[in-house]
Amino acid sequence: MKFLRFYLVTLIVLSWVVPAIAKKKQQEPLASLSFLVIRDENGKPIRNAAVVLHPVEENGKQAKGGLELKTDPEGKASYDGVPYGKLRIQVLAPGFQTFGNDYDVGQPSMDITIKLKRPVRQYSVYEQHPNEEQNSQRQK
Repeated sequence: MKFLRFYLVTLIVLSWVVPAIAKKKQQEPLASLSFLVIRDENGKPIRNAAVVLHPVEENGKQAKGGLELKTDPEGKASYDGVPYGKLRIQVLAPGFQTFGNDYDVGQPSMDITIKLKRPVRQYSVYEQHPNEEQNSQRQK
């Protein structure tokens, strides 16, 4: 008898709690994001670029978790069901500089175009530079 009473009470409580949780989940707005990854110098698409999405907490720190997408041959990637709020987007592709920026997702649909640049030559203190040659000749 006690088991039956416990079972009935549990069913009644669950019948109130489950719909309340479902309503709360349904009210959270979700967005659809579309990405286009292109070359900065000529606007051609970059295929197989990794588009990494990280949620950002209110204090600006990157939250745990994330999602990685790959671009198709046209340089496009998309994802539906992104919750509203801050999102850190990073794009990585071989032969290009890594891109990173924070976006505020606040509308049902967002199109984001990302232009990747080629890496620039690193500055070395061990090499002669054109400006230094002119300066050293002037000092003599």
